[in-house]
Amino acid sequence: MSSSWQDPATIDRMLDEARTWAVVGLSGDPSRTAYSIASLLQERGKKVVPIHPSFADPEAPPVLGEQGYATLADVPFPIDVVDVFRRSEAAGEFADQAVAIGAAGVWFQLGVVDEDAFARTTGAGVAMVMDTCPAIEWRRRGR
Repeated sequence: MSSSWQDPATIDRMLDEARTWAVVGLSGDPSRTAYSIASLLQERGKKVVPIHPSFADPEAPPVLGEQGYATLADVPFPIDVVDVFRRSEAAGEFADQAVAIGAAGVWFQLGVVDEDAFARTTGAGVAMVMDTCPAIEWRRRGR
């Protein structure tokens, strides 16, 4: 693990200040990790925005009571953090999209690492966390 990937100040800032979280790969399947983490984000007062990359229609199905979108660019309001539930080899494109839409941060979930995407994203001035999960970080901080 690179400590820069999991900078405690960056993690705290995202968890404490970010209000709108786009969750890439969120489906309506409650057995999936993305669903349980999105539910936790909602419980913590975050607005969750489901991003369904497999849908061609910008009006992707709602999840957890929130309208889904096919791409980050389809979302008609600002996103604070883009939370990515995709394999490492597929995750980088979503970091690039997050930079393109002006998101303040990118979060790659546990097991998702792309050093090149981290360099591009942070080089563009966007905060990024990799290879951890909000649930783990809240628990680690006793919250």
